[in-house]
Amino acid sequence: MVGQSPLGPAEGRAAVLLQPFVHQVGGHTSMLTYDEHTICKPLVSQELSFYESLPLAMRQFTPQYKGIVSVHLKKDSLGNLTLIASPSLGQPDGSAGGDPAVTLWHKCKWSHTQVTKTFKDSCSGKMLLRTDLQYHTDSLLEDANGKQAERKSYNPWGLHCHRQHLNRMSSKHNENKLHQFLLLENVVSKYSYPCILDLKMGTRQHGDDASEEKKARHIKKCEQSTSASLGVRICGMQVYQADTGHFLCKDKYYGRKLSPEGFQQTLRQFLCNGNQLRTDLLEPIILRLKALLAVIRKQSSYRFYSSSLLIIYDGQEHKESTDHHLPFPKTHGTNPSRVDVRMIDFAHTTFKGSKSNPNPTPHDGPDHGYIFGLENLIKILQSLSEGK
Repeated sequence: MVGQSPLGPAEGRAAVLLQPFVHQVGGHTSMLTYDEHTICKPLVSQELSFYESLPLAMRQFTPQYKGIVSVHLKKDSLGNLTLIASPSLGQPDGSAGGDPAVTLWHKCKWSHTQVTKTFKDSCSGKMLLRTDLQYHTDSLLEDANGKQAERKSYNPWGLHCHRQHLNRMSSKHNENKLHQFLLLENVVSKYSYPCILDLKMGTRQHGDDASEEKKARHIKKCEQSTSASLGVRICGMQVYQADTGHFLCKDKYYGRKLSPEGFQQTLRQFLCNGNQLRTDLLEPIILRLKALLAVIRKQSSYRFYSSSLLIIYDGQEHKESTDHHLPFPKTHGTNPSRVDVRMIDFAHTTFKGSKSNPNPTPHDGPDHGYIFGLENLIKILQSLSEGK
C-alpha cells in the first residue's frame, strides 16, 4: 500500500500531498490533512463568504480561516489516485506533516500498515491499532447482521468520505483540472486522543437555495430524528476508551435513529472513557456552550442551516502536575485546552450582506432553531451534571 511519493523533485518543495483527515467523524464532504495544524475541504462560495465576513464575536467558536489552495488529481504509475495541493495563492508555506509516501489507492483499500502509519502521524502516544486490523470500504460500518461494530482503532468515516470524493472527481474531471479548496485550522491538533462529538444543529437543515426534492428530504430527516424535538441530532462521534486503547465510534445513521432519551444516553457515552464518567468536563463544556449561546443570540439575520457543532476533549487524562512535558497539564477552573466547542460547515449559512448571495431570503433576528438546540443541549448536560 505504501508506494513512492507521487511528488517530483522539483514540485516536492511546494506541492503538498493531501491525506484523509483520520479524525473526521461526520459530514459527507471529504476533509483532508494539509499539515499538522491545517485541514482543507472543497471550496463552496457561501462558506467562503461566511469566513471572510465572520463577526468578531464568533471567531473563538469557529476554525481559523487560512486561505485558499489549488488542488488537482494525480495518478501514479500503478494507477493510484492522490490529491496534490499547490500552495500558490499566499497560503502557508511548507509540506504536509508525516511521510508523503503514504498514498491512497483508488479503490481505497487500507491495510493495517497504512492505517497505522496515518494514525501514528496524527496521534501522539501509544499505538492504537490491533495487529489484525484490516479495513475495506465495502463493509464500512456494519457487520453481516447490519449492526455497527462500536469499538474501532480509528474512525473509518473520513476514509469513506475520501473514497467517494476521489471517485466523483476522477469520473468528472481529468488530472489537469484545478479545484479550489479552503484551508482551515485543524481544531483537534493539540489533543493526544481527540474525543469528538459532531452535532447537527437547528430544527431546519435545508438551505434557502434547496430544490423542492432536497427540501422535502431534509424536512423528513428532521421530523424523524431529534432535530425536531430537541433542535440537535448526533452526526458522528469518536470517544477514546482508556480501558481498551481504542475509539468507540458512531456515525450519522446511528444518530438519526435516536429518541430524545437515546440522545441523552449517547451524550453520557461520549463523556465515558471506559473506566468512568468524565464529570470534570461537564462544567467547562456547559460554560463554553452558554458563551456560544450568548453570541448566537446577537447574530441578527444569520441562519446556520445544516451546520455542525463540535464538542472536543482529550481522551488522555492529565493528572495535576507541574511536569512541563505534558501537552497541557490539568488545571483548576475552565482551562480552555481541556475542552473546546467549535461551529463548522457553513456551506448553507445565509446572512444579510453575504457576497456569495447578494439577495438572500430575508431572515429577521437570530437563528431560533439553532438557539433551541443549544438550550436543550445545555439542559441535558446540566441534568448529567446533577446526576440525573
